[in-house]
Amino acid sequence: MADNRRKNRRTTLLLSLVVVAMFGFGFALVPLYNLFCQITGTQSLAQRSEIGKIAQVADGVDDSRWVTVKFDTTVNPNLPWEFNAETTKMRVHPGRTYEINFHARNRSSASVTGQAIPSVAPWQATPYFSKMECFCFNKQRLDGSQETTMPLRFMVSTDLPQEINSLTLSYSFMRLKEGEQGEKESDSPQLIAANDEKRSTDNIKRLD
Repeated sequence: MADNRRKNRRTTLLLSLVVVAMFGFGFALVPLYNLFCQITGTQSLAQRSEIGKIAQVADGVDDSRWVTVKFDTTVNPNLPWEFNAETTKMRVHPGRTYEINFHARNRSSASVTGQAIPSVAPWQATPYFSKMECFCFNKQRLDGSQETTMPLRFMVSTDLPQEINSLTLSYSFMRLKEGEQGEKESDSPQLIAANDEKRSTDNIKRLD
């Protein structure tokens, strides 16, 4: 009977030692794994998780901040188009991509080509306003009475100065001249507008 008790105690002690050893080995696995990663030059799970968090912060959306983006549209008098945005303003979170549509209609019966010239106010906000897709990147040609919808995809940078909580994106649509050989690339919308302004000034002088 005494021998059986001693055997049971030894068995219990051995089992306890095995449990303690396994428990300790389980704890040792983490530093051993990290050491292995350091030796082999690979990233541990903790490092990968931390890198992911840093990336989310760097490329994330600032949901705690609102910025009002206003849209202003004008058409040069020599362009027979109607041009407007589907909404006059949007509230956006910096770092998030948004989309808005602009609509244009050629009121004349002839084909006309125009170019939209963008500007941002205040000018200090210009570097922080990104256009990923914009109709202003290319010339727009509308046939007589044709209508079109033109999308704009944009984002306000999270680096926008805190004192700026509202900005205005303005588009001025200019007409591109057409000659006998078609459109002249050298006739920029800015130059056309300047010539129109000069002609208007000359007409006023004649009236005087």
